[in-house]
Amino acid sequence: MKRRAIVWFRQDLRLHDNEAISTALRMAEEVIPVYVFDERVFSGQTRFGFPKTGRFRARFIIESIADLRENLRQLGSDLLIRVGKPECLVSELARDLKASWVLCNRERTQEEEFVQDALEQKLWSSGVELLYTRGKMLYHTQDLPVPVHHTPDIFTQFRKDNEHITPVREPLPTPTSLPPLPQYIERGDLPVITQFGHTDAESSSNAVLPFKGGESEALRRLRYYLWDKDLAATYKETRNCLTGGDYSTKFSPWLSQGCLSPKLVYHELKRYERERVSNESTYWIFFELLWRDYFRLMGKKYGNKIFLRGGTQGKPLKHLKNNRDAFLAWAEGRTGVPFIDANMRELNQTGWMSNRGRQNVASFLVKDLKVNWQMGAEYFESMLLDYDPCSNWGNWNYVAGVGSDPREDRYFNILTQAKNYDPRGEFVRVWCEELARVPADKIHRPDLLTEKERQEFGVNGYPKALVRIEKWVS
Repeated sequence: MKRRAIVWFRQDLRLHDNEAISTALRMAEEVIPVYVFDERVFSGQTRFGFPKTGRFRARFIIESIADLRENLRQLGSDLLIRVGKPECLVSELARDLKASWVLCNRERTQEEEFVQDALEQKLWSSGVELLYTRGKMLYHTQDLPVPVHHTPDIFTQFRKDNEHITPVREPLPTPTSLPPLPQYIERGDLPVITQFGHTDAESSSNAVLPFKGGESEALRRLRYYLWDKDLAATYKETRNCLTGGDYSTKFSPWLSQGCLSPKLVYHELKRYERERVSNESTYWIFFELLWRDYFRLMGKKYGNKIFLRGGTQGKPLKHLKNNRDAFLAWAEGRTGVPFIDANMRELNQTGWMSNRGRQNVASFLVKDLKVNWQMGAEYFESMLLDYDPCSNWGNWNYVAGVGSDPREDRYFNILTQAKNYDPRGEFVRVWCEELARVPADKIHRPDLLTEKERQEFGVNGYPKALVRIEKWVS
């Protein structure tokens, strides 16, 4: 009988630089790819009652699975698709197919660990071995100068310890062919988004990009950003912009689902530096990849602490409340602070928000509205196209002052930020239609409009500010 291995795809939805696929091909004559839509992730809720996977990310993942299946078919294989609990369905497949191994990418946060541990137990009872592979990080942990639990608590120290000495391994090649699946195995149908309780996943026409899931789109975006448009050469100057598809790489949705390997990004970036230009902007893209690794290492080091109210520092934060009314005003983009509302409305209508926007809305929720930061982190978990547990919760730890940050009182002056990054109010006008006719000198200060001006500019439907905007006037 042929040796058979099951490759359980998780957040590694690609064929390039896929250690699980490469290892399975070395070990077995038959390789069975499978993906399970975990019903707890796609139909479940967070602690505060938000959908765990919102409509935009659900659509993006469905598209990614469709693309993965098509790419596997082009290599002579196919993808088994199931809906349910992965630990049950994958173990049943392994038993029924008499597989010797199951290979999967190892995850390091609680919910994902629960599933992989439960699967390992079920497989053990059937005599099937679960083998873990890697693929989320730029670095291999065994190449780092210190063990994971000795990772510095300050990013700058981590960067200095690694950026010049730790190698980034070459990405593994894409297979040129795969063994066909036995005909008797049921392939399974790709679910539609309505199965997960969503009725509409169309983004606003104002979205910065028509994000589409899948490895094929990820590779197109990488080629477009680096080679077609030379945008890497000016990344540092444009990365804080708010409108348009080209101001930043926008790689993160594909990175978060593993449609794009960070090692491939790195080595393409190095090739770009050799063949086109090497400057501060190209370095800054590498710098962002380092942050991804750092947050993942913090997740490994501190485990569940990144999800707790006190964060990795264990601070009490008694002044932050689960104020549902204030939270809903923030989440729905009706705080009366245009820069905050515009960013939240963009998120709600597209699943995307710029890095500059994320920092501002997070600071506003925690520092100005005094709302429990965990509510914001869970809302982002639900809504973001590019949600990644370690990056999302690590960033919220950072803003709330309970994570790895040498500045404990990090605070954003929202009015200054708005004037610096949206000086004429173009971004606000896109998302806050009530303010479309307000002139640039007043777009960020609707609180100063007279009643006559509110009538003249048609802003009477825009809410009054929850905070005193003048407090940010210096």
